[in-house]
Amino acid sequence: MNAKEPKAPWLSSYRNVPETLDYPDLSMIDLIEKNAEEHQDVTAYEFMGKKVTYRQFLSEVNQCARALCALGIHENDRVTICMPNTPQAVTMFYAINRMGALANMVHPLSAEGEIEFYLNHSHSTAILVLDAFYSKVEQVRGRTPELKHVIVASIATELSGITKLGFKLTKGRKIKKIPSREDVITYTSFMRKGESFSGNFRTVRKGSAEAAILYSGGTTGKTKGIILTNLNFNALAMQTGAAGDCIITGHKMLAIMPMFHGFGLGVCIHTMLIHGCSCALVPQFSVETYAKLLKSVQPNYIAGVPTLFEALLRNKRMKDVDLSRLEGVFSGGDSLSVELKKKVDRFLREHDAPVQIREGYGTTECVTASCLTPKDFYKEGSIGIPFPDTYYKIVKASTKMEIPYGDEGEICISGPTVMKEYLEDPEETESTLQRHEDGRIWLHTGDLGTMDEEGFVYYKQRLKRMLISSGYSIYPSQLENIIDANKYVLMCTVIGVPDPYKVQKVKAFIVLKRGVKPTPEVQKDIEEHCAKNIAQYAMPYEFEYRDKLPQTLVGKVAYTILEKEELAKLNKLES
Repeated sequence: MNAKEPKAPWLSSYRNVPETLDYPDLSMIDLIEKNAEEHQDVTAYEFMGKKVTYRQFLSEVNQCARALCALGIHENDRVTICMPNTPQAVTMFYAINRMGALANMVHPLSAEGEIEFYLNHSHSTAILVLDAFYSKVEQVRGRTPELKHVIVASIATELSGITKLGFKLTKGRKIKKIPSREDVITYTSFMRKGESFSGNFRTVRKGSAEAAILYSGGTTGKTKGIILTNLNFNALAMQTGAAGDCIITGHKMLAIMPMFHGFGLGVCIHTMLIHGCSCALVPQFSVETYAKLLKSVQPNYIAGVPTLFEALLRNKRMKDVDLSRLEGVFSGGDSLSVELKKKVDRFLREHDAPVQIREGYGTTECVTASCLTPKDFYKEGSIGIPFPDTYYKIVKASTKMEIPYGDEGEICISGPTVMKEYLEDPEETESTLQRHEDGRIWLHTGDLGTMDEEGFVYYKQRLKRMLISSGYSIYPSQLENIIDANKYVLMCTVIGVPDPYKVQKVKAFIVLKRGVKPTPEVQKDIEEHCAKNIAQYAMPYEFEYRDKLPQTLVGKVAYTILEKEELAKLNKLES
């Protein structure tokens, strides 16, 4: 499925996957509703013991869409969802789609400064936020002039009986009371508005219509809003179902990957819902609870980043867990090393799983995965073969010139999941989406890789400077800009230090302004500044203060020298 004629005639027959699919010209929720006609009473999602059928789910979506209209949200407005994986988040996402607005998906652990940026950059008129994170939204209200409505959800309202009581006595006690404001409404009160709204709440949206905004660093390391269409999501879900070759109506996905991430939203949620499967929503994941989840949920599919599977191997409570129900195990978000794959496959066999782990590759600019290892075949080091209707080719870096099989170059992707554009950034859109001589629009990923003559793709490394920590993309230049803004800092640089669990952890090197010493007070001020503006997953684990930083011959900070120094320290410790 590359730009050249693939030399693998056996490939399409070896796996039960069609080369092309027929994509309905529908919105996301319309496709789910159309496919749900034959399984209304199948469980659409479950949450901490609560199960909701497709019939109930679609009714909740319609009521939520009515409530949005009653609130004054219009077609093409942007509504931010700043939530973990909860029923309210899923319902709101599809309700926004139903009434024709765009969902702006935000990490709930984002720092105040990041939330301010996401709200203003997307021009959001409303936000759905969990009560535990409301205070961050409250702090930026004065700097988000277009935000008119704050809808506050609580996990407690989705629970019942002893589970609800237990939550209120533990985590619920730590949540501050939401202040009474005219522009702040609880999710429960918000949904009541939908009961009394009698106007039209269904907007006809076609596949080409904009549907959601996800965030990535683009090709420059600067945070970008990625505008994705209904077709992007629907094609991804249909392609994943076809390439996965294991999706069965009524079977269950353990939805650990978060909804603000293309992997969590596109694969763990939307792919499941268009195929009549069930999503077991997990709002917060920890290594300690993994075994308990697998025992209680008994999923047929699990998907996650490599660090999640490392946690699986290290969990002592996994000893007696039966994994024989598994039909699909998928890894994405970062490279799955050959050795880790071997260890996970061995672990799965020891726990009676009839499947091996399968690696996918993709970018948020095409929702998530666009390439996957076949069901029963693996080439060592390969990230698999492209999805149906998806084309890969390798070009000489920073050009459109395709290079021979086996040569290393930039990975380019073309197909129905490729984004529409970057939000309000035509320059980078033009740089990333390029029309080649074949007439196709190609997404230049900024990743280096190769392709063999049978169409298998091999990922090598990022062309641009970027860190991966626990599956999250972290852009050093973005963190450096934040740290540099502190009143005591002259300059800084951020690097990734190898870590056996996170893959990389973040370290910052700082040069203070003349006359400023790294006293405890100064260090505290810098760390508090970072905590306000940097998400928890991207926070440096260490701040090292130096008189100067190494430089290249042209005066740039030689961060590679710092990387080598840290690696040498690690090697010395290990020896």
